Amino acid sequence: MEVEQSLYAVDGVVVVLDGTAGVEAQTVTVWSQADKHRLPKISFINKMDRPDADFDKCVHDLETKLDAKPICIQYPLKDSKGNLSIYDIIRLEQISWDSQSLGRTYQSKPVTDSNILLELQDKRNNLIDKLCSIDDSLADLVITNDGFDKVTNELIYAALRKATCQHKYVPVALGSAYKNVGVQTLMDAVVNYLPHPQERNEVYDCFENDFVGKVFKIVHDKQRGPLTLVRVLRGDLKKSMRITSTRGQAEVIGKIYEPLADEYKEIQAVQAGDVAICSGLKHTVTGDLLVTNTTSLKNAQKRLQKSLNRKKDSSLPENDDDDVEMDLINEIFSLEPQIPDAVYFCSIEPPSVSYQNAMELALKQLQREDPSLRVTFDPITGQTVLGGMGELHMDIIKSRILTEYKIEVDLGPLQIAYKETIENNAKTTFAVEKEIAGSKQSVAITLELIRDGKDIFSLDKSAENFNNLQAIRPRTLQIIRKGCLSALERGPKVGGQVVETQIKLHNVNIGRGTADSFLMAAAGQCVQKILTDNGTRLLEPIMALQIVIPSERVSSILADLGRRRATVNDVLPKGERNKLVLVNAPLAELSNYSSILRTISSGTASMTMQPCGFTVMNTNDEEFAIRRAHGFE
Repeated sequence: MEVEQSLYAVDGVVVVLDGTAGVEAQTVTVWSQADKHRLPKISFINKMDRPDADFDKCVHDLETKLDAKPICIQYPLKDSKGNLSIYDIIRLEQISWDSQSLGRTYQSKPVTDSNILLELQDKRNNLIDKLCSIDDSLADLVITNDGFDKVTNELIYAALRKATCQHKYVPVALGSAYKNVGVQTLMDAVVNYLPHPQERNEVYDCFENDFVGKVFKIVHDKQRGPLTLVRVLRGDLKKSMRITSTRGQAEVIGKIYEPLADEYKEIQAVQAGDVAICSGLKHTVTGDLLVTNTTSLKNAQKRLQKSLNRKKDSSLPENDDDDVEMDLINEIFSLEPQIPDAVYFCSIEPPSVSYQNAMELALKQLQREDPSLRVTFDPITGQTVLGGMGELHMDIIKSRILTEYKIEVDLGPLQIAYKETIENNAKTTFAVEKEIAGSKQSVAITLELIRDGKDIFSLDKSAENFNNLQAIRPRTLQIIRKGCLSALERGPKVGGQVVETQIKLHNVNIGRGTADSFLMAAAGQCVQKILTDNGTRLLEPIMALQIVIPSERVSSILADLGRRRATVNDVLPKGERNKLVLVNAPLAELSNYSSILRTISSGTASMTMQPCGFTVMNTNDEEFAIRRAHGFE
């Protein structure tokens, strides 16, 4: 982009907190995603006009729950009528919004009250003191003048921008979005403190002037078909341009649109730092990295590797952020996006056989838009199986297929996505010999399943087996590995994926003329034999809940949670009248729990829920889960 056009192009995240609830589960999710992509952040504490809002508690939550270093640039003021004003700590001004214009106009005036002014000056000095730890020029000025009085607002803005871009501090603003209070000052903070895309995405400099873009969303338009939203990181994206994804799929850009709210304006090209909507892309999915061609990608990888080698050879001390930077580099060139595991699954059926192809096409399109949707075919039942993140997720998929594709699909009953694991290491030898189409096929293979090993598939390096395994061709080992790993996809108890289990190949003897498919099947059957003979344990998904309830309702909620095998981690005060209950509970016990919670609390409670891993079930609960999975409960 041109310099004058890029003044308002920023790269970062505004994380919104509820002033009455503080850091909730969805806040943690957004924060962790921003950390994963190394995005600078500004925190905006919303609903500060509410009587139960607590600004200091929200700032404390940022420190304790998100391990952040907040730096407050504003402070709230509420009058007797509940109208919200804001103190600007840097400029020492009071900002008031006109309620008659619904917050469209506001005015700033100096603080005149001596007590309030003294308190704001202390906060301003504390802010400067924090910034001195990362800005040497600001620290030198404070030391030279023996105080904070000579520090100008411009120096504070520059130091705060530097601290935000380096992920040292998180500026904290406040307001009430419903009344448009604080929105204008928040937008000013976004422009002042968050970096320009070219300042942050330096890791993409390895592409030099070649085009590189990131697909962050795909939407379906009735007239234009699937539209791909691309963030242009380097180079130019032009109409009818030929591009390639990191998965090797070649595509041609059809038309390019500029998003203007809910309208699309067709344009010819997009420059670095901007967002474009592209039509005509058929194979691209959310999370793909788009480049000019495979040559450009390989050259970028070589340049990046040289840069890393220079860093390693340098005598300079290693940066603390090296590990994080390496994670980001690995993610840039990764072929598959990191997608959370599904916690629910169910079968999906078209209304008739004539709709089967249309349903499969619709699911394929929805998968492009939503990578967390898993679509698989179960060869045993002959059904198409959907995997998703919850009941609401499945309902949305069904509703979208009906409204967008006009197919009235039927969803089977929801099933919990259990996983399985072995309890102890187990080893066995499996030998099979058959004659197929006049050709003798024989395999004898010895495998061991190991719990919590390092490599998912490894070779026995003991003296007795090393020579035998060394003589096996790499292609044959890949076939054995593929057969073994495919067997781990379906456990013996409820068909769940077998996790925390690694495979070690000890020995294999392959008869002359044995087909690859026969060898692969033998390896899979050997793994299944070990799992069946030695048994597995079920792992059930656990959810982390944050429940906000009135104090008088705590006992009834805790009693209900006790019946659901929940573990109450903490009960914290939330304002003057509410309590925050932190709970871990099995997903199997939380079906339709939001409605049940509203019933118990007479509509006064609210909750958020997110996955928090898997845990081993006890024997009684495991037997009940197996009966329910088989349809006996």
